[in-house]
Amino acid sequence: MIGRRAFMAAGACLALSACGSKFRTYNGPEVTRVVVFKDKRRMYLLHHDKVLKGFDVGLGFQPNGHKLHEGDGRTPEGRYLIDRRNPNSNFHLSVGISYPNERDVEVARALGLSPGGDIFIHGRAGKHKGKRRDWTEGCIAVSDREIEQIYAMVRDGTVIDILP
Repeated sequence: MIGRRAFMAAGACLALSACGSKFRTYNGPEVTRVVVFKDKRRMYLLHHDKVLKGFDVGLGFQPNGHKLHEGDGRTPEGRYLIDRRNPNSNFHLSVGISYPNERDVEVARALGLSPGGDIFIHGRAGKHKGKRRDWTEGCIAVSDREIEQIYAMVRDGTVIDILP
C-alpha cells in the first residue's frame, strides 16, 4: 500500500512539474510567415494567408523608422528570417531575427557606425514587467506566456516581415 501511494505521489509531482515548463508543443498548421505592423504594435503568425495567432507587441524605445545603427533604439523594418532560438534568454525565451542584412550593414557603415545585431522576439522575464510599452533596444517584446507559444509555433527559416 505504501509503495502504491509513493508511486502515485511521484506521478503527481511529475505531472505538476511538467505544467510549469516554459517549453510548449504545437501540432497545428505550419507558420509560414510572421508579420509585424509597427504602427499598430501587432504581430501575426500566418499559415499562408490565414492568421493563426495575433499578439500585441512592444518595440524599441525609439520605434519610428528603420534601425540605422546599434544603439538607436529602433526596431528594423523589412524582410528577414527567423534564424535562431535561445532557450536560456534573459527575456524568458527568444527567437532571433536575421538583422542585419547586407543593406543594413552598408547603411550603418556609410554613417561610420555599427549596424548592431541580436534582434529577437522575446518575453519580458519578470524584471522587465511593468516597463513602458516600447522599451527594448530594437527587439520585439511580448509577454512570457506569448513567447512560449511563439517559440513552439515558429521554426527557424520562417520569413518575418516587419512593416512601418
